[in-house]
Amino acid sequence: MRLMNAPLISTEDLVFDYPTKRALFDINISIPLGGITALVGPNGAGKTTLINCLVGLHAPVDGRVIFDSQDITASPRAAHKRMGYLPDFYGLYDDLTVRQCLEHGAEMRGIKRRDAEARAATAAARLNVADRLDDKVGSLSRGLTQRAAIARTIIHDPDFLILDEPAAGLDPDARQQLSALFRGLHDDGMTLLVSSHILAELEDYCSDMIIIQGGRVLRHDGASPGTQSRRRIVIELAEPNGNLEAIVTGAAGVAHAEFDGLRATAYLDGGKIVQLTLLKHLVDAGLPVIGFTEIKERLQDTYQRAVGGQADTQADNKESGS
Repeated sequence: MRLMNAPLISTEDLVFDYPTKRALFDINISIPLGGITALVGPNGAGKTTLINCLVGLHAPVDGRVIFDSQDITASPRAAHKRMGYLPDFYGLYDDLTVRQCLEHGAEMRGIKRRDAEARAATAAARLNVADRLDDKVGSLSRGLTQRAAIARTIIHDPDFLILDEPAAGLDPDARQQLSALFRGLHDDGMTLLVSSHILAELEDYCSDMIIIQGGRVLRHDGASPGTQSRRRIVIELAEPNGNLEAIVTGAAGVAHAEFDGLRATAYLDGGKIVQLTLLKHLVDAGLPVIGFTEIKERLQDTYQRAVGGQADTQADNKESGS
């Protein structure tokens, strides 16, 4: 029995070259079973190249991709039976009905024709396009076309679903509906990897985040604020107290703290119990606490800090001649 948060797919020192340049440099990532992982980075960062390596469409020049404990290059077809991949251009046939597209997708996945109709109906229901089965794809809105494409991608009920820029071109309502659909697929047991530039939507449902730039991983950890191991707590006092700094920094679980008059910002290593322990410590020490608030960092802030820090490092290296 596989444990939740164990890796479903991972890479080991993955390197990929195009004829004129290196696209990926020693990529080491691990995507946990049962999670929704965000893959973010600027245009040209290597996100799509990495995805193509993960699904076995690109063979790395070095390193390997491990899917459920097996090297994907050793048996790519077996892995593909358990994967669904929706690229940023998904190419449904406008002159076919949604039903025909789904049944065609099922047969392309090796599902027998007698079973394809039932699979199409099930997938359409999961993506809320069951009432559009007999509509031609060319008559659908962008959002409904996207749903139909995802329905075709999951027609074989994959364990691992990869989506490359799935919300591109959608209006805010359609993006919100798509977020809810992803959460539903996750609740049904799928592991998702979503590449997107729309960080606000990713924040709603992702549990892990990979930031990639220039073919290198800048950050790979828990993405949603609720899962981050380090918590940021803002403490506010009713009146000045000269012991504030000593009391806060001496508390168990406080990794770092910043002070500004009546306010202190404490960074905690640990979960809610550490947070509760800190509050009790402050009150027991006699501090007049009137505010004790956890500040949750947005994905946008995390991304900008990671990318900005990398830019600063590159500038420093250039200036020093390294």
